[in-house]
Amino acid sequence: MDIKELLNWRYSTKEFDPNKKISDEDFAKVKELLRMSPSSTNIQPWHFIIASTDEGKKRMAKGTQGFFAFNEAKVLNASHVVLFCSRIDTDEEYMKHLLELEDNDGRFPNEEIKQRVFGARNTFTDIHKNQLNDLQHWMEKQVYLNAGSFLLGVAALGIDSCAMEGIDAKVLDQEFGLTDKGFTAVMAIAIGYRAESDFNATDKTPKSRLPEEEVITVV
Repeated sequence: MDIKELLNWRYSTKEFDPNKKISDEDFAKVKELLRMSPSSTNIQPWHFIIASTDEGKKRMAKGTQGFFAFNEAKVLNASHVVLFCSRIDTDEEYMKHLLELEDNDGRFPNEEIKQRVFGARNTFTDIHKNQLNDLQHWMEKQVYLNAGSFLLGVAALGIDSCAMEGIDAKVLDQEFGLTDKGFTAVMAIAIGYRAESDFNATDKTPKSRLPEEEVITVV
């Protein structure tokens, strides 16, 4: 499938087939999509909780009660549900952890470049922490970069998805003890396979996007 076909094939799945499950082989690839996403300065300010069992999805569905009940069936019927979480803050220990991990992975040809990378990452972080006062928001942006890559990546595996901001982040923070671990829930993405009755499937409801001349300027 070429990229244009892929973009038109994927859509926000509103109804999942509860009897279709992602294979172990594809699930391994799903986890790699999460892990290998790009982020600014490679800061990787995320953690992912994946509900793969009925019990796990029931726990995840606690974040879809009340006002967010319209997403409950997606959570319960999808094959898996991924909760995308962002770091709340960064500290020296985490920054050094990243640096040493990169060093062990052979990222730096010499000590000078290693220290340049360390300095640059700290500079960007300090700008957002001390000047713009939006560090957590900046890190959430990195999580959304991951989510965008993830949606296209799972589609390439023939897996359907639905991104859901309609969750109660505070409830899920408490359910999974995220705050104590230095994270907060940002969004969830349900993945699996579309039900034949899904009204939003592209063969029933064509995609609608703004025209190219309205959204793209080539100079």
